[in-house]
Amino acid sequence: MKLLFKIGFLDVSLVNLIDIALVSILIYQVYKLMRGSVAIKIFLGFLSIYLIYLVVSAAQMELLTIILGQFMGVGVLAAIILFQQEIRKFLLIVGKSSIFSNENLWQELLFWRKRESLAFNVTPIIEASKTLSGSSTGALIVLSRNSELKFYAESGDLIDALVSKRLLVSIFNKYSPLHDGGVIIFNGRVKAARCILPVTERDVPAQFGLRHRAAIGMSEATDSLVLIVSEETGQVSLAKNGKILHNLSFQEVREIINNYLTGEEIDEKFEPVSRSGKPQDFKKPTEV
Repeated sequence: MKLLFKIGFLDVSLVNLIDIALVSILIYQVYKLMRGSVAIKIFLGFLSIYLIYLVVSAAQMELLTIILGQFMGVGVLAAIILFQQEIRKFLLIVGKSSIFSNENLWQELLFWRKRESLAFNVTPIIEASKTLSGSSTGALIVLSRNSELKFYAESGDLIDALVSKRLLVSIFNKYSPLHDGGVIIFNGRVKAARCILPVTERDVPAQFGLRHRAAIGMSEATDSLVLIVSEETGQVSLAKNGKILHNLSFQEVREIINNYLTGEEIDEKFEPVSRSGKPQDFKKPTEV
């Protein structure tokens, strides 16, 4: 191992520099993943204690090294418990970006017949959104492309009916017993209504209420696209990967939903532009 230079009692080689660079990139990616959530403060606390442990260990302070070493020994288990949602999201991101998640690759290797597209006619969803928006009726619709989301569907009332404007409008009617919660749609069918969705733990702009928080939380926990109709303003929004596009036109909603269902990349539409928490301009995405 070729020595490049020394810093006091530390010998620094090329491998050490590469190691430091990779760890820095990893820490930065973890920070981006948890940025804006309560977990970031816990993560920074763990990181600070670990850096102190490395310093006292290198300085051969035996008593502090033993005490902090015992803490770090259980730190991994504690981190798994405290960061279970973030770890789940990280593994989801890794799984989506992995070559093993490419269905077309497996079809070519194993000679599977190509599955039919899960795209369907989204006009009933758009027309229902127009009606709900016009009457300032709140709505929360989860569109899934890869999964029936059985865990979340079973938290509500199973329906398994074809999507129609009348069905969606009747579900979200303020006097309907099914209006509270979200509707899950998969492969052109309403799987369930009154579903309990996970609420994001991130700090979100003040203009977003519990319905928007649930949509953002669902988009963080799953690979779904979530449509929100605001009860206060009647504005229509879409949430994906923890980010939200609000105050959209119905033509834009139709285009994004169709692109999502046909497997086209739509994540760039949800790139963050502001963290101010102030109301954004028309069609501007907001990071939360």
